[in-house]
Amino acid sequence: MFSYLKTKISEPKIANNSEENNSNLVETVSEATETLEWKELTFDLIRHIRDPEKPETLEELDVVQEDLIEINPLLNRPGCFQIIVTFVPTVPHCSLATLIGLCIRTKLEQDLPVGKFKIDLSIKEGSHSTAEEITKQINDKERVAAALENPSLKSTVDDCINNCTE
Repeated sequence: MFSYLKTKISEPKIANNSEENNSNLVETVSEATETLEWKELTFDLIRHIRDPEKPETLEELDVVQEDLIEINPLLNRPGCFQIIVTFVPTVPHCSLATLIGLCIRTKLEQDLPVGKFKIDLSIKEGSHSTAEEITKQINDKERVAAALENPSLKSTVDDCINNCTE
């Protein structure tokens, strides 16, 4: 009798666990594929942004690199993702690091589906003398909005992101 109960109790759990595990595996693979696709798209969008001072692109100057882009699912918003772009200014005292961050953010916000992403930008640790302060600025929505109200700054950002050398 004990073995009969043991079998009856464990059978449904095995079947459900197997189905549940298969379903979780499919979801995980699907999520991983989607994450990789968004990572590639994100890099493709920002790689051709022109540096504000030089004729080269951010990719040519190694300011943006695909391996410094991270895509994470937002657990509290199914189907939505956090994009983390870490960039490396050309020199540790680069005066245009904030402008480069503003260009990256603007390009992503213009070209990615609205509401699907939370964009976080950062300067790679140790690559700039004021990395922490600049990272705060380029992730502050009010500061970004205020900066883009400046016609001269908006024009510079537009030139950098629209005159891409694709």
